[in-house]
Amino acid sequence: MRFLKNSLAAFASLLIFMSCSKATPTTPSEIGKTPSNLSLSAVVATDGSGNVSFTATADNAASFTYEYGNGIIETIANGTVNYRYGAIGTNLYKVTVTAKGATGLTAKKSLDINVTVVTNAATLIWSDEFNIDGAPDSKKWGYDIGTGSGGWGNNELEYYTNRTDNAVVSGGILKIIAKKEAYAGSNYTSARLLTKDKFSFKYGKVEARAKLPAGVGTWPAIWMLGNNINTVSWPVCGEIDIMEHIGVNLNKIYGTLHHPGHSGGNADGKTVMISNATTEFHKYTMEWNEISIKFAVDDTVFYTFTNNASLPFNQNFFLLLNFAMGGNFGGAVDPAFSSATFEIDYIRVYQ
Repeated sequence: MRFLKNSLAAFASLLIFMSCSKATPTTPSEIGKTPSNLSLSAVVATDGSGNVSFTATADNAASFTYEYGNGIIETIANGTVNYRYGAIGTNLYKVTVTAKGATGLTAKKSLDINVTVVTNAATLIWSDEFNIDGAPDSKKWGYDIGTGSGGWGNNELEYYTNRTDNAVVSGGILKIIAKKEAYAGSNYTSARLLTKDKFSFKYGKVEARAKLPAGVGTWPAIWMLGNNINTVSWPVCGEIDIMEHIGVNLNKIYGTLHHPGHSGGNADGKTVMISNATTEFHKYTMEWNEISIKFAVDDTVFYTFTNNASLPFNQNFFLLLNFAMGGNFGGAVDPAFSSATFEIDYIRVYQ
């Protein structure tokens, strides 16, 4: 089997205490509109997943704001929310909910709750094993087509297609193939697959087994973008590069994060040297929660990034697989290059 699924007996304890404060209405029109009878309950999953179901109710409440005790704050309308704590181990959280009335800050009540959860179980929530020959599964993958603006913002040289000439599943392997060919005004073709509008997730572990292409000028990547990219654009949406490799620096693996103030050449990241990146399959992994993002190759962590509530890495992200040619990062392409293949055995997402 390609993966091991752990079955753990989980322990979860829930300690609840309440402290309430009530603002005094300041005008006759506010009387009766201050939230009252605020209650909060929490159900902690016993499977070790870290999932907690919160329910808050109050009379005259227009919204509820949860502070989950880990720096993450979320405002919702109806008071019911499911939240997953990603930090591994048994952790104590102080959670606060504030009910706000339509009249503003003077109409609110707060409630504190301490929750202990076990978060050491991982469940496979999405995967592609690439076991069916032909075009990639259209239920899981879409395509970016064309050259993008300025070579997808990187001065890349390829034209991305949705042809099986450039992306095909064969023998249990997804093959993304870059070719030197004149096509729609470009001198190279390749493919860029993405799960946008088909699958996204917040927090978890991504694992991919891949063999990288050789050749100076090649630039394969396994990466992620924030779901809100169409609204806020890049780099505000955030970018998580699980694996990047460039042919001019063989066997040097990059793990990188792009976000406001740290994008392009100023991104946060580190590299690791491995052996046989272009001749053997290796496992590339990213583990992500509200406090950290860890990058590993063959289960050895080489970079740990500290996450916090001010960063864009606390929302849903979607996956991308692509094989670029040249560009700002890939550099000049070897004139003798004709074709190369980026091979992915599987990609899996756990929570």
